[in-house]
This record gives sequence, structure tokens and C-alpha cells, in this order.
Amino acid sequence: MPRIPLGDWVDSAVGFLQSHLSWLFDAISALVTGMYDAVDAVLSAPAPLLLAGILAVAAWWLRGLLAGVLAFAGFALVDSVELWDEAMGTLSLVLVATVVTLALAVPLGIWSSRSKTVSAVVRPVLDFMQTMPAMVYLIPGIIFFGVGVVPGIIATIVFALAPGVRMTELGIRQVDGELVEAAEAFGTTPRDTLLRVQLPLALPTLMAGINQVIMLGLSMVVIAGMVGGGGLGGAVYRAIGNVDIGLGFEAGVSIVILAMYLDRMTGALGRQVSPLGRRALAKARAAAGGRLRIRNHRPRPAFAVAGIVVLSLIAGGMGMFGGTTSGTAVAGTGTGNGKKISLGYIPWDEGVASTFLWKELLEEHGYEVDAKQYEAGALYTGMAGGQIDFQTDAWLPVTHANYWAKYRNELEDMGAWYGPTSLELAVPSYMKGIDSLDDLKGKSDQFKGRIIGIEPSAGMMGLLKDKVLPAYGLDKEYQVVDGSTPGMLAELKRAYAKKEPIVVTLWSPHWAYSDYDLKKLKDPKGTWGKGDGVHTLTRKGFAEDNPEVAKWLKSFKLSEQQLTGLEAKIQQTGKGKEQEAVRAWLKENPGLAEKLTPTG
Repeated sequence: MPRIPLGDWVDSAVGFLQSHLSWLFDAISALVTGMYDAVDAVLSAPAPLLLAGILAVAAWWLRGLLAGVLAFAGFALVDSVELWDEAMGTLSLVLVATVVTLALAVPLGIWSSRSKTVSAVVRPVLDFMQTMPAMVYLIPGIIFFGVGVVPGIIATIVFALAPGVRMTELGIRQVDGELVEAAEAFGTTPRDTLLRVQLPLALPTLMAGINQVIMLGLSMVVIAGMVGGGGLGGAVYRAIGNVDIGLGFEAGVSIVILAMYLDRMTGALGRQVSPLGRRALAKARAAAGGRLRIRNHRPRPAFAVAGIVVLSLIAGGMGMFGGTTSGTAVAGTGTGNGKKISLGYIPWDEGVASTFLWKELLEEHGYEVDAKQYEAGALYTGMAGGQIDFQTDAWLPVTHANYWAKYRNELEDMGAWYGPTSLELAVPSYMKGIDSLDDLKGKSDQFKGRIIGIEPSAGMMGLLKDKVLPAYGLDKEYQVVDGSTPGMLAELKRAYAKKEPIVVTLWSPHWAYSDYDLKKLKDPKGTWGKGDGVHTLTRKGFAEDNPEVAKWLKSFKLSEQQLTGLEAKIQQTGKGKEQEAVRAWLKENPGLAEKLTPTG
């Protein structure tokens, strides 16, 4: 059967929409960004413990004293692991996505409940939206909206829309038909029947739908983090990329705390606003004979508001509100004058080292620098779209050839700061008799038929699968395991400690060659190609906007000794302390910072 070019059709359709409806996508992006920034500003304004107290008072009012105490303890834990800002970013993303989703889902659900034709048309569309892997939505999201929080919110809306529509339709259809007929018999208009009969009685189901929308939104935060959405999803993504168990656990627990709070609060709010829910609560109190345990005590609304006002006054008197800090003032000094510059990086060691080196150098000159980790495809797309200013880890002309061919007209090459590099497969030196790629033939059983790879978006991985392995007849014998650079290194460390056979993707320079006794497998056919240079790429127009920084980047060079030394210092300092390691390294290399960023 001939292959149906479905993917090509979709590519053409996306290209057509991008060319002819860019104005619409820009407008949507501006609207969503504005909503997100507004919500995030409100949530970030109070000091963490003040907002935690306000949220705890809300929990006390809705569910009882015990719920309020647990809510405060949970949010205090988030603040104690220094993930408060990320948690508020995630909460902002979820709230904006939920509001927009409900604005679309409720009217569509009402329409579906009143028309069998609409319901029949909408149902398969919702099935498609809900069963499609959520990560797929990020691909057109990045193309249409660039990287950042917007594609994450859009993908969340699409993914969470289905349960909102279904639960709205279900809730209205479950309302007793005799009640609707009675309302109509007394001359009630269809609009009043909907607003005064159907929706109030359907509120428990509607609130369950809202709960599902929120929970699905939270399930998307990690995926949003992959495209620069930030928040707790960004922290989890960094933890995955760096195999950082501690950070992953802290971010995961923070997401659980947010999820539990929102789940319990929406459930309690549903009982408060629903006539059926209030009736059930009244019956429960009557059955208890008016006796209430202290843990279930709930204040009156007036007392709850008074508690929030008191907390705010106390916090204001103690200087707990957020505001301009001395650190912000320092960031605004120097030649940068607080100008914002965004850096993106792939979690490769030389990329992490050079990125945080430039973050430190630019901040010393008064720039406000934001450095985020991306997948290679998202990184290049974000730079081409202007959301990312520059990156320092482009391997050209071979490894990143596909990305360069696609985006070269939207990017500027500042030149190579290191080279030549080399790509290779490597095995531990205790693997005797395996010195070249030819030697892997017929020995897949020793390696369990696996070659441990890195990020699937890395150009090296495509070259390995499409050219290197087929050239040596290894493509049918070995499976390339996609993963991450830290994951590959963790697997190498584990196998090396046990003296087990392993073959991994590596490149030079890399600190692994100094930490482990490894052999680079020879490539007699030259399939890996000539060595790359590690280039700095910027978005189009960056040099015009930042001529001094562009001048520094064009003259940027590091020797192999300097680069491997910086990488080793970062490894020694530990995960999450990259900039601390850079500062220590610069102190060990006096005069280098002034040489890299001369101001005279």
C-alpha cells in the first residue's frame, strides 16, 4: 500500500496558517501573556508566608480549621525549598488556562446539551483532543507562538477542554426533565430555565468538571516546562535533564501540594455554591446535633475576610510585602543598565558551562539575564522567533546542520569560540578487542543490543541513526536508547563501577574522559564527519540592539584547558550551583573576565 503523506499535508497546513494568520497568533499571544503576567503579578506581590496565610484562611473558611493548618504547612514547605516563585508561576499558568478553558467549554457544553447534532459533531473532536499525546500539541504551539509560557497555556487549554465540555453537557442533561417541563409550563423563557433551573442543579457536575480541568492543567506543567514555560514544570524538566533526584522530588512535592489544595478547595466551593450541596451540609449539621469538632470549625465569611485584613496589616508592618530589593538596584548598574537578555541552552556540559559563564559576565556589567534550558528544537525555534537572544552551544557545520539549514535566515552567527570538536562512540578501556566501530559487529549480546544515547533532538543522534550505524551494518543489530546527557553519564557511571559492558555516545572535549578510562571507537569510514566548531548564535537583530555584547561574543574564545576546567568546577560544586562554580572559577583565573568583556 502506498504511503499516505499525512505528515506532509499537516506540515503544509501549519505553514499556510503561519504565513497567513500570524497576526491572529500574535494577538492571541499578547492576550494570553497579558493575562498570565497580571495573575502572576498579583500572586507574586505579597511575601510568600503572607500569601500562604491568606490561602490558609480561605481553606479554613471552606473546609475547616484542620484544612487551613495543613494548607499553611504545605505552602510553607514550598517556600522552605525555595520554589515559591516557581509555584506561583505554575499556579498562574493553571488559573489562566482554567479561565480560558471554561470560557470555551461551558458555552459549548450548553450548546451540545441542547442539540443532538452539535453533540454528535463535537464528541469525536473531543475524543481526538483528549487522546492525542499532550506533547504533540507543543509542536504547533512553538511554531505559532514561539517558546515561553504561551504555548504551554495553549496546549493546556486544548488538552483540558474536553472534560469541561463533557461535564457541562452531562450536568445539564442529568437535570430532571419534569422540572424543566414544569418551568416551561409556567411560561419560563429558555434563558431563565437554563440560568435558574438547569445550571443551579447541574452545579455539582460542573464543579467536578472544573476540578478535572484544573487537574489536567497541573498534569501539563512539566510538558510546558520543556518549552520555557517555567514554573515547577521547568524545575522538573531541569531535574530530569540533570538527573537531579533532590530537585525533582522537591518540585514534585510542590506540584502535589498545589494539586491537593486546588482539588480540595474546588470540591468545597462546589458544595458551597450548589443548592444541593448546601442542603447536604445542612442535613449533616442537623444529624450531628449542632456539635462541631474544633478541626471542622469554619469561620463566618466576615471573620475570614477580617483575618485576611489582619494578616495583611501585620505583614505590612513587618515589611513582608514584596518590593524593590537592593539586588535589583545592583542589577541595574553598569553598562547594561538593567537591560534584559535571555539565554537558552541544551543540557550539554560545554553549553551549561559557557551559558552560565556569560550569565555571570553580563550580570557583572549590569544586564538582567534569564537563562533557561530547552530541547534543541525549541531552542532554535525560540531564537528564530526572537524570544531567546542567544545561545553558545551550536555545533556547526555538522551536528546542528538541520537546524541551521532551517533557521539560518533568522539567526546570526557570532563565530566559533571553541574547536575543532569530535563526535564518537566510546567504551570503557576494560572492553578488550573493541577499538573501532567495525568491532561492534556481531557483539550486540555483550551490550544487551543497546547504545546509550542522549537527547533525541540532538543532531548527533540523528547522524548516528541515519548514517553512522547503517554504514557499519549496525542499525539492525543495535537499538539507540534516547535519553539525556546526564542520563547517559549516570548509566556510564553505574556500568563503569560494576565493570559491565557499555557503549555510549560522547564527544570531545568532555570531562568524562578525565574521570573515566575510556576508548574512542575509531571511525575508519569517516561517517562522523570532520570536527565541528562550537558557535555562538544570536537572534536576528541582536547585534544592532546590543552592539557591545555582540562585540564580546564575536571575540569570545576558550582553550580546551579553560573549558574542561570550568566543566570540572561545575561538576565539583554540584547541581544547581552553576553560577557559584563560575564565580569560583573566575577567581582562579584572574583577569579573564576583563579580557572576555573589555569595556575600555
